[in-house]
Amino acid sequence: MKRKYSKWCSVALIAAIYILAGVAGVLFFRLSLLTLHLSPLTSLFLADVLATVIVWAFGLLYENVSVYDPYWSVFPPVAFLLWAFHTHVWSLPVILLLVASLYWGWRLTRNWAITFKGIAHEDWRYTKYRSLHPLVFHLVNFFGLNTMPTLVVFAAMLPGLMLFGSVSASGLSSVSVCGLVIGFLVCIAAATVQLIADRQIHDFRAANPGKYCNVGLWKHGRHPNYFGEISFWWGVWIMYAAFGGLDWFICGPVAMSALFLCISIPLMEKRQLQNKPGYAEYRKQTRMLI
Repeated sequence: MKRKYSKWCSVALIAAIYILAGVAGVLFFRLSLLTLHLSPLTSLFLADVLATVIVWAFGLLYENVSVYDPYWSVFPPVAFLLWAFHTHVWSLPVILLLVASLYWGWRLTRNWAITFKGIAHEDWRYTKYRSLHPLVFHLVNFFGLNTMPTLVVFAAMLPGLMLFGSVSASGLSSVSVCGLVIGFLVCIAAATVQLIADRQIHDFRAANPGKYCNVGLWKHGRHPNYFGEISFWWGVWIMYAAFGGLDWFICGPVAMSALFLCISIPLMEKRQLQNKPGYAEYRKQTRMLI
């Protein structure tokens, strides 16, 4: 049976869980470098997995997969900061990456806090999976709802992590600085689009309960928040590409784009079509992202 707490007690509980997961991840990262002699990137990846497992375990304890929801926005800024302290690289590109990731993480975590209803409330998508796949739900939960997003986000972070070494190897040229600034501005603009979209949809829902949002940015795209999320990770890749060129690390933002285009958006639109009168016509008249 799910435990009931007030919203702010629930927020404090989630914060405690994430502090525990973060401390465990950082300690593992440090100890694995000293005792297991793993590469730093492998150690960071395994620390990410360990933190995910801890958050997943608390999700089981509280019978709520939504315990994992803030992980998406919390881990990348923390990981980039940890990487900066580990590499001792504090160049202009790294500082811009940290600023962009912290701004993006603040925006997304803030939106989670606003929409979070308490530890007893689970996102409708997870509840749906519980009812559709009761026999294999725990497998779906661990691998599909916790591990898979962690892997996608880590893949999308790789260009940013590689930026640290690429800068020292190639130096700063006019071309690389231009690409760096473009990527940084894309990241900032993407997070700002999300911030504006958040405010618009929250205000609209408060004034028009049960209706789909079609004002502001939502008038020009059905999913401006998802557009911003996809764009942010392409911005990180542009910052890296300014120094590293075109290589397989482009798979990170491609995977992130595929996650939203093939899973998140279709799932959301199916629900909107079922629950929001007039959404089918809005869908015909309005582009998906832009």
